[in-house]
Amino acid sequence: MSVELSDILKIVENQNQWRGRETLNMIASENTQSPAVRQIECSDFMGRYAEGHPNTELSTNRYYEGTVFIDQLENMATREMMELARCTHVDVRPISGNQANTAVALAILRGGDTVIVNSIDAGGHISHNPIGIFGRRIQIRGQALTVGGEDSISLHYWPTTPDGYLMDVAKGIALIERTSPKMVVLGKSLFLFPEPVKEIAEICRAKNIPVLYDAAHVLGLILGGQFQDPFPEGAHFIAASVHKTFPGPQRGVILGNCQSEIELNWWSSIDRGIMPGSSSNHHLHTIPGLLIAIREMKAFGQAYARQIVSNAKALGRAFSENHIQVEAEEFGFTESHQIALKVSKNGSAKEIARHLSENNIIVNYNLLPGDQDPKNPSGLRIGVQELTRFGMKEKEMEEVAALISAVLKGKKVKDEVIQLRSRFQEIQYA
Repeated sequence: MSVELSDILKIVENQNQWRGRETLNMIASENTQSPAVRQIECSDFMGRYAEGHPNTELSTNRYYEGTVFIDQLENMATREMMELARCTHVDVRPISGNQANTAVALAILRGGDTVIVNSIDAGGHISHNPIGIFGRRIQIRGQALTVGGEDSISLHYWPTTPDGYLMDVAKGIALIERTSPKMVVLGKSLFLFPEPVKEIAEICRAKNIPVLYDAAHVLGLILGGQFQDPFPEGAHFIAASVHKTFPGPQRGVILGNCQSEIELNWWSSIDRGIMPGSSSNHHLHTIPGLLIAIREMKAFGQAYARQIVSNAKALGRAFSENHIQVEAEEFGFTESHQIALKVSKNGSAKEIARHLSENNIIVNYNLLPGDQDPKNPSGLRIGVQELTRFGMKEKEMEEVAALISAVLKGKKVKDEVIQLRSRFQEIQYA
């Protein structure tokens, strides 16, 4: 080849070797794709367009020609995700969970509306908050992207119990009654425990308030039957990523459980929020990989999700036994793939995350309830979904906790980490 590529290829190979074979990847928002998903992503679809919905025998819905094969794959992915999620509506076109949230916000909310969300320090995602899409969507001229001031947007935070990890349901219901929101958002980014969907949805459905459940982190646990199921509990919509506990390519999805005329109208608005509202083309080369991941989850999702939750609980117990402060210990540490460590006694969480990375342990520093400065939080957020997919189980979680605890005490464990990871190189549950 006449173009020099060796420097680029070397950097990519360094990444493949380091993150792919030598590190404990414990970022809660990541996962590793199966070989089948990875292999299929490099195809002619990578450079093609397919705006709109798939064509049918009776109607031309795309704005481009040449879409016959992506039409087939997109229809299959939509149908099979609908079967897996047991819902009435699915749109697989969003290319991220954030974009899925954007499409719903564009569809339902307008300037001056009221919305209730989880605050960032209580685990809420940035897209839910004032500077994210929900805050910006309801802003009108002259309003500040803040909460609680006279000139602030009408965005409110769910009240929590003193621990900060659970909603105060009675106060939450009172907040709905007092503010009459146009939408409520449940689900989190630091997501340890199920949300009170049933209690919140009951009052919202009586008032025709749409309930959006952000399942970006826990979609795989939901579809694997190991977390709450938001639709039977009353949620109208689920927006999610499909590359966290659901181990597919980096994309998003919106699921709907729509029956009434008003709910079907909301779905029609979400359709426009997806295209042209938040995207045109939707990265066709990852649709085949999504379809493969859906089938992997159908076959192995329950076993995978069950092991994820068991591993997360085991990791929390192991940290506690190593005298590391694990959040929500009184509630069993977690019901999801995540645990939260409070490390302020050990130093700066930001610096600790960097030291862990230098020892081949990849986590992220994170706000915990009560923290104010996102650049200087007190916590680490740790996910076990990727280690689980490489076959690690409860016994290995004890090893992982010991290694992380050693770094918190100033020790170097890089060689031990590489040795542990060398025993777990093959993808499972695929």
